[in-house]
Amino acid sequence: MSKQGLQHAAKVGSGVSYQESQIATQLNPSIYERIGKEDGFMKLSQLFYDRVFDDEQAWFLNIFSSSTKQEAVENQYRFFCQSFGGPDLYRQKKGKYTRLAGRHANYPIGSNAANRWVEHMLLAIDDHEALQDDEEAKKHLVNYFRYTAHYIVAAMEYMRPDQCASYIYHFFPSLNS
Repeated sequence: MSKQGLQHAAKVGSGVSYQESQIATQLNPSIYERIGKEDGFMKLSQLFYDRVFDDEQAWFLNIFSSSTKQEAVENQYRFFCQSFGGPDLYRQKKGKYTRLAGRHANYPIGSNAANRWVEHMLLAIDDHEALQDDEEAKKHLVNYFRYTAHYIVAAMEYMRPDQCASYIYHFFPSLNS
């Protein structure tokens, strides 16, 4: 599927266009500045993953079972800093390309998981003190996260079998023998 096709599928799933999602990355002052730079994104990631790791739905929690909460917080915090106007912390750790869909190919992420992820993120945003009175930042972060979660779902539906092989073998190891 083409990039435009994936963008269309993400818009259908999220209700947000690619262009609308990207406003969060272009605000002035940047979300990085508004949220409190590295400390602010670390706080958002901690708020989010506290909710995720306390989720009572086993199917959802299982998606995160291959990493510790601290690893998840660290990766997300680095990604957010880089994506929203801060230093390229994620690139320094993971390499040149973010490849969001590829990095999530090992996990069973469908529309229900994307929606659950967004629910937790919306609550984390609401709980973040630096964002309490910044309706513009909150609105654009929500659009970015809704779109991106559903872009990952759309991309995974169209991955080649070799791109998904590690996912299959992770959850069905008997197939690898």
